[in-house]
Amino acid sequence: MDMPEDDAELQLYLVRHAHAGNSATWDGPDSERPLSPKGRRQAARLGAFLAERGFAPDAIVTSPKLRARQTAELVADAIGIAFSVDDRLAGSLDPQTVGEIAEHVGGNSVVLVGHDPDFSELCSLLSGAEYIPMKKGALARIDMALPVQPGGGVLRWLVPPELIADRG
Repeated sequence: MDMPEDDAELQLYLVRHAHAGNSATWDGPDSERPLSPKGRRQAARLGAFLAERGFAPDAIVTSPKLRARQTAELVADAIGIAFSVDDRLAGSLDPQTVGEIAEHVGGNSVVLVGHDPDFSELCSLLSGAEYIPMKKGALARIDMALPVQPGGGVLRWLVPPELIADRG
């Protein structure tokens, strides 16, 4: 499937939360695991990277888990927009749920912040690829027509955190 960029009815951006340390060494509830210092730097760099490019999505929606909320907050602050929380982003996602979230927030440029393996699977499913890994702190853009459906999107961007790593 080839879709001219201007013909996309939805530009869906997937942001996997930034580094949050080793889950095996975290003593508290998984939902309360925060970003590590490395993760805070990753998320801040992603926000700055997007701000420098004039990135202005219609909405940012995040998982309620702390590490995702912190990632969303750092990115949203850098680009100057608010974010909202949707509990459905805390677990597995299907195309219908993604479409419902996008419809609920409105607009045609929506950022979702969440987790793996859910986002790697979702990115692969929507773009029709066998497997697209979403590293911690990665950003993907998938352009698609509506309704959101498997294989209905074109992967336009896959920005790994190493691309925007500190140079100093």
